[in-house]
Amino acid sequence: MATGSPRTSSATQEQPVGELVQRASQQLSQLVRDEMRLAQAELMQKGRRFGKGGGLFGGAGLMGVLTLQALVATVIAALSLAMDVWLAALIVTGVLAAVTAVMAALGKQQVSKASPPKPEQTVNSVKADVAEIKERAQR
Repeated sequence: MATGSPRTSSATQEQPVGELVQRASQQLSQLVRDEMRLAQAELMQKGRRFGKGGGLFGGAGLMGVLTLQALVATVIAALSLAMDVWLAALIVTGVLAAVTAVMAALGKQQVSKASPPKPEQTVNSVKADVAEIKERAQR
């Protein structure tokens, strides 16, 4: 080993065990504080990126809605070449209403399956664990 390393240093060998334990404790505390600062800085950076990403997703969603509106107008315009404009608009509106109704029904069905919003399996598991502990404590 290199001269002056902690394992071969004569100063370290001469220090009482209490001082070594105290120094190790201080170093460990400092290490934990430094790691916490590093984690905080990393989380702040990731939080900023999540915020920017969320904003970009929101902007993309808005642009998607505008694109769909333009597509609907294009379909109405194309249909109006073969029929009156009001009839083309009525047909497109009817199709959109049907799609909306189906999506709403499917969404309601999924929400109903998720209700109530509590972790029932976990609650039952914890209750079983508590009952097991009580049973063993009575033995």
